[in-house]
Amino acid sequence: MNKGVVCVLGENRHGKISPVTYEVMTRASQLANRLGAPMEVFLAGSGLDRRELLEPIYRGASRVTAINAAELEFATLETTANLLADMIRGKKPQIILAAATAAGRVLMPSIAARLRTGLTADCTELDIDSDGNLLQTRPAVGGDITATIKTPNHRPQMATVRPHSSPQAESDLARSGEIELLPFKKELEDNRARIQYFKPHDARKTDIQSARVIVSGGRGMKKKGNFQLLEETARLLGGAVGASRDAVDRAWAEYPQQVGLSGKTVVPKLYIAVGISGAIQHLAGMKTAETIVAVNRDPDALIFKAADFGIVGDLFEILPVLNRRLEKELRSSGNEI
Repeated sequence: MNKGVVCVLGENRHGKISPVTYEVMTRASQLANRLGAPMEVFLAGSGLDRRELLEPIYRGASRVTAINAAELEFATLETTANLLADMIRGKKPQIILAAATAAGRVLMPSIAARLRTGLTADCTELDIDSDGNLLQTRPAVGGDITATIKTPNHRPQMATVRPHSSPQAESDLARSGEIELLPFKKELEDNRARIQYFKPHDARKTDIQSARVIVSGGRGMKKKGNFQLLEETARLLGGAVGASRDAVDRAWAEYPQQVGLSGKTVVPKLYIAVGISGAIQHLAGMKTAETIVAVNRDPDALIFKAADFGIVGDLFEILPVLNRRLEKELRSSGNEI
């Protein structure tokens, strides 16, 4: 059996490694143990200091290979994919895992295309067969069935993993490993497009994949201004606001808030669906939430089939009452609002 290396493609922003990287490392470590192979982390970013690069080693990586360059602060997808594909060709890992976040969903396919290998997205389970192939299990047909996929004839084997489907790898300062810094290869920079500026957004509203509580609205919200009700509920619960595709298409919410097959897959502890009918594309993005609460005036809405708790009624009567009750509970418990 070719042991190779099990690699995690780390996510980082503004010099900080995203916690979701450490979740993927838990999965990678399990696979590496099955193969008797080392687990490594690859990074491409800017502003990564030594302490930040050491953290994956403390969490179980035998090596961290990084391109740490100022040019990557505002690099395009094409440039980042070129650099990481070049790194992978040189290191030849057997397996590459990344988080199925917005970044992972665009970067991993670009790398897989450059390497001419397969990619399975949004995996819920990973295992190794007797021949050392990665068994990649993911929902299919809108989440009604699961499919197990493998790539026996090409390497590396690549997969993205659902966020929050594993705990973060534990940190142990006694662990040791190597840090390898690679140069930024100017010839791999893709200058066909340049990023001129970023439009900032409120991460508290749009970072739904890391939220433990999500309050989502759909067409039943009727207009953009009514999303303030959802924002109040999310604020009181310490959560984020999500949306159906219909609500995003109507410009009531931003695309980073979209939940579903064409948006983001989320796995919060609590998902509250308000005025959402329950189209199969939306259900596929949230049905693995730990607890689902649905509010809809239509008793036959499909969302109720996925819900643990359902409230049939007018959301414009229910949400104000819920918000007042939450506010009262917070005040009585002494928590700040």
